[in-house]
Amino acid sequence: MMNASYSGRWAPLPLRLALGYGFMYHGAPKLFNAAYHASFVGMLQGIHVPLPGIAAWVVGLVEFLGGLALIFGLLRFPTTILLLIDMLVALFTVHLSHGFSFMNITGMTPSGPTFGMPGFEVNVLYIAGLLSLLLGGYGVFAADSFAARRPPGG
Repeated sequence: MMNASYSGRWAPLPLRLALGYGFMYHGAPKLFNAAYHASFVGMLQGIHVPLPGIAAWVVGLVEFLGGLALIFGLLRFPTTILLLIDMLVALFTVHLSHGFSFMNITGMTPSGPTFGMPGFEVNVLYIAGLLSLLLGGYGVFAADSFAARRPPGG
């Protein structure tokens, strides 16, 4: 049987990798794809976000760089707090009104189902994962833990 402290140190690693990749995946097109970025700005305008052009860049940076920080285990407190804010804003401004389910089937065509805006299910899962990392730590292979073990002045 595996030692609880040993397994507890490893438990956050797959969570960091999955969440980090997910945030990078959603942040990258907001930063590196002009058409997607413009569409995202338009969506932010549609929900009356102040300064949507700037907000689009901020959200893209928080998601992409926050995802990288999760993967590498950097800056746990500011990273998880910024990403939690990102998820809470998305939950309350976009997804809440579409119900809980991520799979929001709106109709059926001869080629299969059509889907509407996803509900807030995935937001809740991201929030739970981020809270787990915030409260429990990053675990093994985290840059933060390597920096903490370095002797002063070394």
